[in-house]
Amino acid sequence: MMIFRNLSEEHITLDLATKGKHSALSKLAIVIARTTGLDDRVVLRGIWRRERLGSTAIGRGIAVPHALLRSISSPVASFTRLAPPVDFTSPDLVPVDLVFTLLWPRSEARTFLPALSQLFRLVRAPLIREGLRLARSPDEVMAILRSDAWSIDEIPTRTNGARSVAVR
Repeated sequence: MMIFRNLSEEHITLDLATKGKHSALSKLAIVIARTTGLDDRVVLRGIWRRERLGSTAIGRGIAVPHALLRSISSPVASFTRLAPPVDFTSPDLVPVDLVFTLLWPRSEARTFLPALSQLFRLVRAPLIREGLRLARSPDEVMAILRSDAWSIDEIPTRTNGARSVAVR
C-alpha cells in the first residue's frame, strides 16, 4: 500500500496512554519528530491546525490526523494504538483507539487525497481493524498494513497463536 511504503517499526506505537485528544496529538507529534528529525512543535502545529477545522476521526474508533507541510520532501506515516481509547469527537461517537498520522509534503498535495482514500478503503475492512487492535508487536502491525488482504485474501490475526482468517 502506497501510504505505508516508508513506514517502519519505529513509526508504530502500541498502547500509548494519553489523557485526551490534545494529549494524544502532542505525544504523536513527539514520536514522529523523534523518528524523523522534524521539530515536534511544527508537527503538532500542523496536525492541530487541521484538527481545529473539524475532527479527523472517521468512525469505528479510527482517526487520521494529518498535515500538509512545506518542511518535508516525502510523506511520513505513523500508526498508533491508544489505550485506553480517547474522545476525538467522532461522527459515530465511538472513542478512538487506532490513529494513522499522515504528514504530506505541501509540494505533493495533489497525491494526498488519493493516498487518504486508499487508507480509508483499508480501514473499512473489519478484519483489518480487528487485527490492528489485537497486534502484539509493530512487526504484526506491519504485516497487516502491508498485506493485500484488505482487498483480496487474508490477514494475520491472533487467537491462541498466529493464524490467517479469510476475508469474506
